[in-house]
Amino acid sequence: MSKPIVAVVGRSNVGKSTLFNRIIGQRRSIVEDTPGVTRDRIYADAEWQGKHFLLIDTGGIEPDSEDLILSQMRDQAEIAIATADVILFITDGRDGLTASDREVGHMLKRTGKPVLLVVNKVDTTRLPDDFYDFYELGLGDPIAVSAANMLGLGDLLDEVTKRFADIETIIGEDDRTHIAIIGKPNVGKSSLLNALIGENRAIVSPLAGTTRDSVDTAFRWNGKDYVLIDTAGIRRKSRVTGDIERFSVIRAISAIERSDVCLLMIDAQEGVTEQDKKIAGLAHEAGKGTLILVNKWDLIEKDTHTIDTYRKNIQKELVFMNYAPILFISVLERQRLHKIMEWAERIAQQRQLRVPTGRLNDLIADAVMMNPPPSDKGKALKIYYATQAGIKPPLYTFKINYRELLHFSYSRYLENKIREGYGFVGTPIKFVFREKGESDDV
Repeated sequence: MSKPIVAVVGRSNVGKSTLFNRIIGQRRSIVEDTPGVTRDRIYADAEWQGKHFLLIDTGGIEPDSEDLILSQMRDQAEIAIATADVILFITDGRDGLTASDREVGHMLKRTGKPVLLVVNKVDTTRLPDDFYDFYELGLGDPIAVSAANMLGLGDLLDEVTKRFADIETIIGEDDRTHIAIIGKPNVGKSSLLNALIGENRAIVSPLAGTTRDSVDTAFRWNGKDYVLIDTAGIRRKSRVTGDIERFSVIRAISAIERSDVCLLMIDAQEGVTEQDKKIAGLAHEAGKGTLILVNKWDLIEKDTHTIDTYRKNIQKELVFMNYAPILFISVLERQRLHKIMEWAERIAQQRQLRVPTGRLNDLIADAVMMNPPPSDKGKALKIYYATQAGIKPPLYTFKINYRELLHFSYSRYLENKIREGYGFVGTPIKFVFREKGESDDV
């Protein structure tokens, strides 16, 4: 099931980023950070009382500003709002209700989405005299918090997670494979969508997406039903004229969260860019299967070594995603498009593989014998046993003695051994390491 998306919006200097950091600071990640993943502070995983969601930070909204930078920040926030399931509207309790707050409030009411009105910088239990002015916005009871002092955040997060029960998540009740087409602007995503639909000649229906403003496309291939998600599915013209690549990350978040398999499109003429790394990192960290598509391959001058050179460069730049197959295509010339769905279906199946506990532990024992775990100051890392705790993506828990002795390189070694034995092509594998006495709950 896809994680709900929560957007933090409001005018400038009301404490949005402080609140964002406080909320994600309570996150307990089940997997160590993966080296090589390019990160962007505008989004992060968060958790409250066992409920997981994705949090999006935004620049300040200045409704009437003609300043180019401020207008771009407004556009970024509007994209986040269109993507979100729940919106946190942050205001400043010291400034009181402002004209800009009223403008933003009107904009949010028109979305029809759940909006929580948050009055920040209320640093004492005594509410400021003008606190009740915020009721004028017609967004329900204001929630007083102090992000800087960690006051009221628990009550706020309780209200956020209550809204999740009303969110429709199609994947949660839909067993069709969802395939997201992702990548930076102008790499051919919409053209690929049209080519796949045209090639398979079996459009079932246009689906009015989830609670996000996108339109998914259902179609049939090889006797099986699928849903294609186009990253450009937020059906509205943006006024963005400048930092468009940054906004493409926000656009990609929703599509990735709702998908089983991602088709990551890269421009063959440009190679792997920093933006490609950011979007690839989103898919990797979300545990989604990925097929890398190098588009516009027809425009590249080639010799006998060209494909190998490109493949090695992509694997170097996307080192955290070396499990992902790479397919060189041309949407315009319809080169190798017939292989895309074959790979997508294979990757979807690989994400559901289970390794029996006995065979898994035999494999781990052999791996440890061939390459003993690290030791330090007379203490040696011991792996007592391992189990597969989940699928989509495959998740393994290891019971060990000393977590501080576990180096990332040894974790990667174990992952490689599991892949050698069972494949898991196109899907990340996640590990959780528990010391003796710790709960096995993931």
